[in-house]
Amino acid sequence: MSTARTRLAVALAGTAVAALALAGCASSDPLSGDGDTGDGDTGDSSTIVIGSQAYYSNEIIAEIYAQALEAEGFTVERQFNIGQRDSYMPELEDGTIDLFPEYTGNLLQFFDQETTATSSDDVYAALQDALPEGLTVLDQSSATDQDSYNVTAAFAEENGLTSIADLAGIEGLVLGGAPELEERPYGPTGLQEVYGVTVSFQATADTTVDELVAGNIQVANVYSADPRIETDDLVTLEDPEGLFLASNVVPLVNADIADEIADVINAVSAALTPEGLVALNVQSTVDERSSEDIAADWLAENGLD
Repeated sequence: MSTARTRLAVALAGTAVAALALAGCASSDPLSGDGDTGDGDTGDSSTIVIGSQAYYSNEIIAEIYAQALEAEGFTVERQFNIGQRDSYMPELEDGTIDLFPEYTGNLLQFFDQETTATSSDDVYAALQDALPEGLTVLDQSSATDQDSYNVTAAFAEENGLTSIADLAGIEGLVLGGAPELEERPYGPTGLQEVYGVTVSFQATADTTVDELVAGNIQVANVYSADPRIETDDLVTLEDPEGLFLASNVVPLVNADIADEIADVINAVSAALTPEGLVALNVQSTVDERSSEDIAADWLAENGLD
């Protein structure tokens, strides 16, 4: 055999060996925990698909999850800005999405509208029992971003309002919020049953605070970490009867990979505070920074990058 033919045969043999080696790697279980990259990273070759709601605050948290996992060697795919719970929950249940930042109270009511849990710890415990097979939650954060009812400071002063109960007897009240609020347990029906407050409903979506300030609605459903509560001089009405469940930020995760990512994501939850979440939201809505930059800075400030 000529020298050239010999070199070609050797090259082809080497290629075949490499191909077999790659095939062996591809056939291994990506979630088996044996995916040591050999360079000190704790991640493996599996791809973690992370989703987010069509809500800037939720997207920031999802981006924090993503960058924290990437820093530990995981491969991440982002599927952000999906929509509301009715849209993305089927994708979590069928395993299309692996990880999603959620809120304990609202998530619990999604699966159990008859729940009587209201406190943070009780809601978290009940949620773990209510989740469908294949889904679980990691550690909840102290940060909350829950539904709350708000009025303008002027309307509160005019009517002597400090609590939702104080709305009872005021005629012509219009409640504004996302379209799905009309059917939620804490919507118009809940207001009537729990507090004896009668309202009509107007779907306002992203313009809720604007409609409230303009006087087109009198009561607005605003998330408690929304910076506009402060910047637009709103008054959050107290909820002594627990119409709204405690709703802490919590990672909802595919049970098959929960243990694999728990250390990384639980560290994020431990560092995220109520005040810190509001600050993140200010950077988005007021400073108009990208979710990527906000997340990167937050992780660096908390030693998680």
